[in-house]
Amino acid sequence: MLEFDEAQSRLTEAAPLPTRAETVALAQAAGRVLAVDLTATVDLPPADNSAMDGYALRHADYRPGTAMPIQQRSYAGEQPQPLVAGQATRLFTGSLIPQGADTVVMQEDTREADGMVEIAVAPQAGQHVRRQGEDVRAGTPLLPAGTLLQAAHIALLASQGLDKIEVYPRLRVGVLTTGDELAMPGQAREAGHVYNSNGPMLTALAHGLGADVVQVRHARDDAADLQTALRDLQADCDLIISVGGVSVGDHDLVKPAIESLGGELALWKVRMKPGKPVAMARLDGKLIVCLPGNPVSAYAVFAVLVSPMIRRMQGRSRIYPQVMRAALRTEKTRQDSREEFLRVQYHPLANGLADVAPFSNQSSGVISSLPWCDGLARLPAGIPVRDGDIVSYYDLKHWLA
Repeated sequence: MLEFDEAQSRLTEAAPLPTRAETVALAQAAGRVLAVDLTATVDLPPADNSAMDGYALRHADYRPGTAMPIQQRSYAGEQPQPLVAGQATRLFTGSLIPQGADTVVMQEDTREADGMVEIAVAPQAGQHVRRQGEDVRAGTPLLPAGTLLQAAHIALLASQGLDKIEVYPRLRVGVLTTGDELAMPGQAREAGHVYNSNGPMLTALAHGLGADVVQVRHARDDAADLQTALRDLQADCDLIISVGGVSVGDHDLVKPAIESLGGELALWKVRMKPGKPVAMARLDGKLIVCLPGNPVSAYAVFAVLVSPMIRRMQGRSRIYPQVMRAALRTEKTRQDSREEFLRVQYHPLANGLADVAPFSNQSSGVISSLPWCDGLARLPAGIPVRDGDIVSYYDLKHWLA
């Protein structure tokens, strides 16, 4: 049986990196992955400006109890006159600092009357002045390739005047579900059938990672039907995620279908629970990952084994999110021959530590545990784990993003 860490490494390393880029409007760049290193071309701020509504002056001109003439009023976006010695310029937040001034006194610390302003609180030299380039200097690194662009990055790029960005293409994902026992949601369900939850679930998971799901196919337990679905997906997708049909039963036809089309498939048993059977294949250069058919198992395998693959294929620089540590709360000692990934809720504690509490029923068929949990607690194989023991915690908020 393949150890979990090795399986994760093999799958991730097999995922190809993107080889081309495309240009998109900045307004459409959120959720995309930056394809080039970017260097700042503009100082931020581009000139010294006021951080407050107030008055600009030379600090050396301040005299307690002495009013100063107001030379002019200068609004944000206007070019102020050079400051005359012994006078002050009325400014507003974002106003440029006039030549010769070095300090801003906020209006709450002043009294203005008849064109004069008295400073009521002694100022500190240089206070409330935003210096040119104190945020970003032209010529310094701005963002590296591989950055997943979010609103904060968009703000930084816009501040440099950029309206178009080079990004990697969106990953095109196809989802293939299998099985004669599955009914499609919205259709009548015959006795002995269950609704197909894997297709919608995997579509949502891939979308949550920023991939485009371009096809969702279902194939009956029939060799020809599977071959047709695989050919169509291979022609249209960068990555195919199939679910079910990769074990050794009479109706587990995915492996022979892939091989009949000339694909090469490696089928593993991974030492993890849930989610033991996992397969990886290549079909005409396209990657196929085959997940176990149980929805809970497919969900767990996608979270910890497939999501790093997708991030790599998207060109992201951060492939593996942080794995945290927390104390397991359990009423019984837990021990299994496989590493167990428990569905848990995370509870931060006042001392900076955290507890994780498992769902009451950890059966791989309990779908209701998925919306309940916010992470997976990883328990080592073959070692007793008791209440209060520290375990690894995979926060799904990060592993599925």
